[in-house]
Amino acid sequence: MNPPELDNLVRVGQLKAESRNDSEVRRMLAMARTRLADSGHPGLSAEGRFTSAYNAAHAAALAALRWHGYRSENRFVVFQCLAHTVGWPAQRWRILDSAHRKRNLAEYEGFLEVEESQIEELRAVVGDLVREVSGLVGS
Repeated sequence: MNPPELDNLVRVGQLKAESRNDSEVRRMLAMARTRLADSGHPGLSAEGRFTSAYNAAHAAALAALRWHGYRSENRFVVFQCLAHTVGWPAQRWRILDSAHRKRNLAEYEGFLEVEESQIEELRAVVGDLVREVSGLVGS
């Protein structure tokens, strides 16, 4: 049974209900693992490692949402839904929200200032997320 909060988000147009596609969920999770590994590559710039970690977070969070039978075109909503898809408290998914804001500054204003400690914190949170979503989907 899906959390009622996700159905409420469908009613207000923030999510779309779709049948779960297990192969799509597994592909997204595999993409999250690959991008997380890329984010640890010392030959990449800080910007490249940050972007890879952020993209890993989005892929894993979207995999969790898709596993529950929903989709969103809003990245922020995908991260917010972690409270309902994997039971994350706000302080955990808000780290991803902070990364999302940094990503938007980079994408839309060409500005990204990120420190190594922020990349490592993001990588640690994303590693936890990938493990939790893997447990959820059984892969």
